[in-house]
Amino acid sequence: MAKPGPVLLTAACTALGALLLTSLPASATPPPGPRDPRPVREGAGRDDTAAPPRAPSAAARGGLVTSEAGPRRDGGYPRRTTLAVPPADPTDKSIKLGLAPYHSLAPRLNALQRLGDRVSVEVAGRSAGGHELYLVTVTAPESAREAGEQERMRERIENAPAAAAKDTRIKTAYKTPVFINNNIHGNEWEGTDAALELIEELATATDRKTAGLLAKTRVYLNVTANPDGRIAGTRANGDGFDLNRDFITASQPEARAIRRIAIDKQPAVMLDLHGYVNGTLIEPTTPPHGENYEYDLFLKNSYANALGMEKAVNGLGYTEAKDGVRPAVIPFRDEQEGWDDWPPIFTPQYMPFQGAVASHTIEFPMTVNNRAYDTLPGAELRRRSAINVGIAGAAMRATLDHTLAHRASVIADQIETFRRSAAGEAQRPVSEETVPGVPGIGPEDVYTTAFPRGYVIPAGRSQRSSVAAARLVDHLVANDVRVGRAADGSYVVDLRQPKRGMANVILAEGRDISADVSTMYDISGWSLGLLWGATVRKVTDGPLPVAVRTVHAAAATGSVAARGDLSLRLDDPKELAALNALLAQGVKVRRTADGSALVPGSARGAARALADRFGVVFRATKERGTAPLERTRVAASASAGEVFALREMGFEVVPVSTEILNAGFDWSSADVLFVSLGLDHGLLTPAAREALRASGVGVVGVGPAGAAFNAAAGLLPVTAVEGNGDANGVVAVRNAGGAITGGAPAHTFVYSPLWFTELGAGVRVEQSYGTGAPLVSGHWRASGADGRGGPVDAAGRASVISGTAAQGAPVVLFGTEPLFRDHPKGVFAQVGRALLGR
Repeated sequence: MAKPGPVLLTAACTALGALLLTSLPASATPPPGPRDPRPVREGAGRDDTAAPPRAPSAAARGGLVTSEAGPRRDGGYPRRTTLAVPPADPTDKSIKLGLAPYHSLAPRLNALQRLGDRVSVEVAGRSAGGHELYLVTVTAPESAREAGEQERMRERIENAPAAAAKDTRIKTAYKTPVFINNNIHGNEWEGTDAALELIEELATATDRKTAGLLAKTRVYLNVTANPDGRIAGTRANGDGFDLNRDFITASQPEARAIRRIAIDKQPAVMLDLHGYVNGTLIEPTTPPHGENYEYDLFLKNSYANALGMEKAVNGLGYTEAKDGVRPAVIPFRDEQEGWDDWPPIFTPQYMPFQGAVASHTIEFPMTVNNRAYDTLPGAELRRRSAINVGIAGAAMRATLDHTLAHRASVIADQIETFRRSAAGEAQRPVSEETVPGVPGIGPEDVYTTAFPRGYVIPAGRSQRSSVAAARLVDHLVANDVRVGRAADGSYVVDLRQPKRGMANVILAEGRDISADVSTMYDISGWSLGLLWGATVRKVTDGPLPVAVRTVHAAAATGSVAARGDLSLRLDDPKELAALNALLAQGVKVRRTADGSALVPGSARGAARALADRFGVVFRATKERGTAPLERTRVAASASAGEVFALREMGFEVVPVSTEILNAGFDWSSADVLFVSLGLDHGLLTPAAREALRASGVGVVGVGPAGAAFNAAAGLLPVTAVEGNGDANGVVAVRNAGGAITGGAPAHTFVYSPLWFTELGAGVRVEQSYGTGAPLVSGHWRASGADGRGGPVDAAGRASVISGTAAQGAPVVLFGTEPLFRDHPKGVFAQVGRALLGR
């Protein structure tokens, strides 16, 4: 039985109608239907989001007591910002739900700042679509001196944790940072509205409890993490990305803004508000658990806070019979598997690496998006949204209650997390003895790792790609990992540092967890050390090279040979981008036998500019080249992440689909067709098929959709064998060399892997899965009654093939996922080279 949680925080003041978004009255409740099975978490599996085509509100009205203070410029709190008010958008999808449209947020936040001296608003960044991201801080006022002391204490907790543990001033005066992230999935709206209500409540409450809370706490609220999706009613942002899958890659500005908040504010407790799972889902999760965490400290705090949130949510009085609302669920306690915290791609799973000792996904229960949004009556949608707002608010208030009541232990555990890491101590496996108060801990919950002594990213001839090494170093630094520079130019990552978990989760090869659980929520394998194109050496024990200075940014890597023609390797997306920039300028570039680009010496000036811009190296060469390279225009039926990666390499991309081709596509605007999603050859009209055939464009196919297109169009004579459709991870490969995989890394990424057999005449194997056990890290089991489809069946089989179709067009097929979510940077170039081979 769950222990009683803390008393729910209540405000003594009455709600002020001019600032609150009043929920509409509940409509008649329909009788509940049969109990649904546990919902499948949205967003898992291979990305299927196609690439996107590229008035003062009530809050501004008077009648309230407002502060006369102006903007603060001395570093204290409040820090007021007069937000620019965007034009009203009557198409904002929030409006139908009775929720706050994005354009109403700025005037409302401007008004909230004038209510007193507790609320500050800052612009944390801009979305992919250009919308401002609003970060609100609610706390008791601080002078510049007091705010400076808070920052010094925060830095001491991270950088001198052993001393911080004994610091009586930290114990008595440090304000616990709590971060509440809302609406990261744009069509899961209600966290934003609950946050606005909470901000006003904290701003105006006059009771001693609220004053005490704000004297000991800083509450940070990302009001909407995804304004693009909020407006459009889409899960993804304006670039088509699921932002809650982007935290190990940080390809999107919204994810980078949250990363910056995590580093600068160092939250000890964090909530991420989502929908829709009925009953309300409150993490912690099922296994497997992230092996790079100090999970004993994390589970202790997360489970205790979850119990308080559960009590608060259930205490609202909603029932399944009356309202359609089921009791809250804590996956760690109530479920076996399928809702894990293994990968660091989600916001709450990223936050522990920046110091959070409790972080939670909260899924409110009443579905209002997708089909429900389109089919339910408006009154029913508003009834459901009002319930969700109330539940989100209850979770927020319970978390603040818990944090205040357990302030000393929460701060002590954050300090201990950093102290263990800096001291190089071993993790403590979880058990009912090491985590008292958490029932049901078993061996299935124990996930730890043996941290190496550190990593070395070599320089010079020992480094396969200086531009890739620089990108990896900059990424480590951006994630607040300490990197040093040795006398020989190598970069050194000593894991005896406060954020060793962050460093290791980025650089380690990962782990094969196929035998541990039968199913996973999302990806199970990742490794920037293996997939980002740089040479990385793990030092298990023994001394590391001595770092002679701290690195704040990677050293410049670009250079151009002084004489002769120039050779540009095409192993990295930045090298492809430099090549495409040269071709766009009309420079005559030729391909060499190993897949490099031969640039005439007459283009040395353009090469210098690109070496400076992209950090690429143009070396002297005497080669003559084998064939001209030309600017390549890509018609892409692909996911948003793949289109983003293609454009990152400098390709001109035009999104296409079955519908677009059937409507009559002008093939003179494209040189090659990229197919990984949304193009079914069997559904093309005869006219569309003939237009495609007559165009003579090359084809690059990726994954099951690419293989199916190849078979239906009769391009290459091969048989594509699909492995387990849920399998994913990092795999070892053998590269054949040549124009497509010459110089490629020995690892790649797979999701729903496939391989090619029965290769016909003229089909060349460009890459094969490694022999034996190709899976390095991830989850890949055999599937089906025959027990096939696993990595053993793929071992040694062709993973990338090429050939020429009967009509003379070049074709390349990938059984891997080389552009997955813009992540495996080191293998992008295989696709880039394939596109150039048209």
